[in-house]
Amino acid sequence: MKILAIESSCDETAAAVVEDGRKLHSNVIVSQIDIHAMYGGVVPEVAARSHIEVINPVINQALTDANMAWDDIDAIAVTYAPGLIGSLLVGTLAVRTLAVIHNKPLYPIHHVEAHVYANFITEQVDSLSLTLPYAQPEFPMLALIVSGGHSQLVLFRDHGDYELLGQTQDDAVGEAFDKVAKILGLSYPGGPSITKAALDGDAFKYTLPKAKLADPYNFSFSGLKTAVLRAVQHDVGVDFTFPSHELPARVTDVQRADFAASFQRIAIETLVDKAERAYRDYSPKSVVIAGGVAANQELRRQLSERLPLAIEYAPMQLCTDNAAMIGALAYYYAQKVDPTDPSDLEVIPSLSMTKTAWATA
Repeated sequence: MKILAIESSCDETAAAVVEDGRKLHSNVIVSQIDIHAMYGGVVPEVAARSHIEVINPVINQALTDANMAWDDIDAIAVTYAPGLIGSLLVGTLAVRTLAVIHNKPLYPIHHVEAHVYANFITEQVDSLSLTLPYAQPEFPMLALIVSGGHSQLVLFRDHGDYELLGQTQDDAVGEAFDKVAKILGLSYPGGPSITKAALDGDAFKYTLPKAKLADPYNFSFSGLKTAVLRAVQHDVGVDFTFPSHELPARVTDVQRADFAASFQRIAIETLVDKAERAYRDYSPKSVVIAGGVAANQELRRQLSERLPLAIEYAPMQLCTDNAAMIGALAYYYAQKVDPTDPSDLEVIPSLSMTKTAWATA
């Protein structure tokens, strides 16, 4: 089953062709990072307008790269939740039209759950040259989903059969990376810039806290972010009333690197602590990480050191937002759930993955 998938939930416009949930024929991504970098974050209206400009060329390029015509496509999939409402509308409206014109079944896909399915792509056409896992994960599977908007631990017993063990109670870890980067005067997005700065820093220079919550699987990063802010203010000789946006001018390169390394260490340890606890409690056959923060090398290193099983990681290109993960999940979705009438498809900007038709079928 060959599925054309479209992703436009935030600031990447992406399309891909995926076969049988595992073979990647094409993977086209147009990023808006350069557009939003000057604002220090994604501007929703700008994102939506940018999607409109490139959505059709991106879809056409995905078909061209896959060396396929519409007659070769068996179904269409698209992200409908969660995300920025304007961005979601661009992708879903385009796909509703294409599904009617080309008479293709349509499958709406949950963006966060789809991140997990980047780990199920194990084959590709030669032109892509990605470093893919050798085998698909086995069930039961523990998934650590970490991105700018989400930090979740999920236990998958099978496709569509999963339990949300824990989630962030405030900031997601990727959001914390962005905010700390801004405090330190590092570029957006914060994950890559903090990781780069941390290479020259002392990860044990500053003592930073880990949140202690009643639920052992829930996350909290707001306190860590505030602790970094107060520590930076103290280190540069100002009090808590000093504006955070003026701090970068007072931070030295050495301080910046040490704070980046110290913050990254604690943030990643927090994630791995929870994953290790869940692994001990549930004994899954496989563990995967998903989402933009899954590209973090420190996270991969700590997980590999602390969990007693081999972990195969998805390539960096499939950790950040992409359509390949949408197409991979859609294949398994199609085995259990009927396609959606294009005229009935609506976007849901805020929707837990436990509330989808797939999860409740």
